[in-house]
Amino acid sequence: MTRTTRLAVVLLLNLALVAGLVVAGIGAHSVGVLAAGGDCLADAAAIGVSLLAIGLARRAPTRRRPAGHPRATAYAALINLAVLLAVVAIVAVGAAGRLVTGAGHVHGLPVLVASGTAALVMLGGGLILRGDDDAPGDSAGDRANVQAVLLDTLADSAAAAGVAVTGAIILADPGLSWLDPAIALVIAAVVGYHALRLAREVISALLHEPPPAPPAPPPAPP
Repeated sequence: MTRTTRLAVVLLLNLALVAGLVVAGIGAHSVGVLAAGGDCLADAAAIGVSLLAIGLARRAPTRRRPAGHPRATAYAALINLAVLLAVVAIVAVGAAGRLVTGAGHVHGLPVLVASGTAALVMLGGGLILRGDDDAPGDSAGDRANVQAVLLDTLADSAAAAGVAVTGAIILADPGLSWLDPAIALVIAAVVGYHALRLAREVISALLHEPPPAPPAPPPAPP
């Protein structure tokens, strides 16, 4: 399975989960499930950017761009991480607001079922991406781009698993509905930390990777 095929499969998985998570989140009154749905939507957009970047990086050099687009995937990784950090900020603000004003009644069963399913699906997506071997000629940007998408996918799986556990606890004791925004806030902090660390690595790769060598001139006529 090629890299673009792996990314396309994970893109379809994200799109398939978005609608179900949003509907379940609204029905269950769960900010955690809604956050998972928003995260999947952001990841779908980020993977689309990654696929576009890979296509640009593989384009043949032209007269206007004799070196092609060798750093396109590194810039795509930064876009992916910026989108992820924006989602993290939205989730953190929403969860903090729910903690301050009161979480309301959260329905534990749909939270458990929807988030548990999402966790398994996204774990499968992470395994698909984890099997992506470095291709010949991969740059640091290429590897960082795939790592960014893999981080998003595994973060989705971990976040959904955490929300599923919270749903099980709320199902057993509805008085603990405040755990829903609390777990969303904790997950946002963890994902934000890892995203910032990877962003630093991508920026370092861009700063220290040598510029591409210009194309060799055509041989002189005899």
